[in-house]
Amino acid sequence: MIPPSNHLTRARARELIASWTGKNVVVLGDLMLDRYLWGDVARISPEAPVPVVDVARESLRLGGAANVANNIATLGARAILVGVVGNDAAGERLREELAAAGLDAGHLVADPTRPTTSKTRVVARSHHIVRFDRESRVEIGEDTSGRLLDLAGEVLENAGALVISDYGKGTVTRGFLERLLAAAREAKVPVCVDPKDTHFNSYRGVAVVTPNQHEAAEVLGYKLRDEGAVARAGLDILTRLGSDAVLITRGAEGMSLFEAPDASRTDFPAVARRVFDVTGAGDTVISTYAAALAGGAVPREAAVLSNRAAGQVVQEVGTAAPEAAALVSDPEDRR
Repeated sequence: MIPPSNHLTRARARELIASWTGKNVVVLGDLMLDRYLWGDVARISPEAPVPVVDVARESLRLGGAANVANNIATLGARAILVGVVGNDAAGERLREELAAAGLDAGHLVADPTRPTTSKTRVVARSHHIVRFDRESRVEIGEDTSGRLLDLAGEVLENAGALVISDYGKGTVTRGFLERLLAAAREAKVPVCVDPKDTHFNSYRGVAVVTPNQHEAAEVLGYKLRDEGAVARAGLDILTRLGSDAVLITRGAEGMSLFEAPDASRTDFPAVARRVFDVTGAGDTVISTYAAALAGGAVPREAAVLSNRAAGQVVQEVGTAAPEAAALVSDPEDRR
């Protein structure tokens, strides 16, 4: 019998972590370079009623599907990243950041027709002041799509799980999804999806989808204002997609897992003592869930560990990765 809520024995948590260590997890989706400008605010601009940030330092971090891969690698599994970058300076910096993190960039396709997606955040005294993006949301062409599919096919055969990290930036297209999911089914690889509403109905038959509460509401056309609506959403998504599970992330309310065939529900209360930044929390959830499946976890075990991992990263400013050792004990034991 699987313990409900956040309870998972230390022995079982250690067993799962040991099982997924070294397993291949393929990550395919929208790659991003996250740039942070850190500083302080001491005055308002005389030119307009906006704060003047005195920038003290700058840092680069992996974002989007690259952050998913980094999370997986930090947890001890082997992340194989498949995606598209532009033929530009940001693309080179992204490759450098991947190398610095020990991640292989050998399955990336350079597309000179589009920029590397980059997001620049200005942070002052731990407060997010503004963000500006450079990106293209135009879907990739058939040639680039075919090259990605070939690369994914090369690595799926030996994979323990596949993560599709769809940020709606053009890498994931409907036609590409159909071929990719067919290849994953043939290879008997469980597919974990962090979805966008654009392609939501294309994620049929996957192991899990992990929409946040807002994304679920957008897709279904009704607000998840109470527990009854959340339960209805879980059943509706399971019915629509025929997936094994749906994990709805709910911010301060934690997470709710719904499992086929009868939409049985398990709730996981939030475990973070304090929340500084939710940037990348969804990446952490899907990363941990996929690693856990690769290690032989059932959905409720994967959700327990995903919830604990998310509780770690939201206590950091900016995108962060969880530590596998911290997933072993129940957070209630540390309060």
